[in-house]
Amino acid sequence: MLGNIHSIETFGTVDGPGIRYVIFTQGCLLRCQFCHNADTWEIGAGKQMSVSEIMNDLRSYLPFIQSSGGGITVSGGEPLLQLPFLLELFKECKNQGIHTTIDSSGGCYSTSPNFQKQLKEVLDYTDLVLLDLKHINRKKHIKLTGMANDHILEFAKFLSDQQIPVWIRHVLVPGVTDDVEDLRQMGEFIAGLRNVAKVEILPYHKLGVYKWEALGLEYPLKDVEPPSDEKVAEAYKLLTEQMVKV
Repeated sequence: MLGNIHSIETFGTVDGPGIRYVIFTQGCLLRCQFCHNADTWEIGAGKQMSVSEIMNDLRSYLPFIQSSGGGITVSGGEPLLQLPFLLELFKECKNQGIHTTIDSSGGCYSTSPNFQKQLKEVLDYTDLVLLDLKHINRKKHIKLTGMANDHILEFAKFLSDQQIPVWIRHVLVPGVTDDVEDLRQMGEFIAGLRNVAKVEILPYHKLGVYKWEALGLEYPLKDVEPPSDEKVAEAYKLLTEQMVKV
C-alpha cells in the first residue's frame, strides 16, 4: 500500500504527546486562508511511500520516541483522504506498540457507507485525534476555508459517539476567528462532546507565507498580525469555561 506523502518530521513536539514521528500527507479539500502548508493541497501529488518504507525509517527513532511517551502522528494535508493507507500503517504501528495519532480537520468526512466502514476500521487502531475546528459559524467557515462546516461538526460528534479521545485545536486569527460570541458558541459545542481530553489555542502566525508566494498565490491575511498572549488566554477561557459547567 502506497501513500502520497508531502514530508516527514522525525522530531515533532507539538502534534500530540511526547516526541512524535510526524507524517504530512498530500492532499486537502479545505483552502484555509491561514494555511501554512498550502503546498500540501494538491491531491495525488507528493512522494509515494510504502508502509514498510515508513516503518523502516520510524524504527531508528523509536528509542527516543517511546522513552518520551510519544508515537506517530499523521497530519497533512488531510490524512482521511487516504484511509486504506492509514489503516495499513496504523495496524503495523500497533503491532509494534506505537502510539497512533491523526491530525485532521474532518474536511472530507462523509456518511457514505464505504467511508464510514473504512474510518471505523482506522479508528480501531487510533489512540488520539487532533481535531482542528476552524470556525463554529457556518458562513464565516465558508469564507475562511471555502467549505461549510456541517460535516466537520458531524465528524466531531461521530468521534464523541465512538469515544475516540480528541484534542480540540483552534487557530486564533485576529479579526477572523476571535469573535467572543463565536468562541462562546464553539465552547458550548465542545462542552457537548464526551471525549475531549484537551483544548489547544494555536496562535496565528505567518510562517507559511513564503509557500503561498512560491506557489504564485496571494496570501489573504498578509495584513493580520499574530494575537497577543492575553488574547490567546482569553480565547482559551471562552472555549473551556462551558466544559467546567457541564
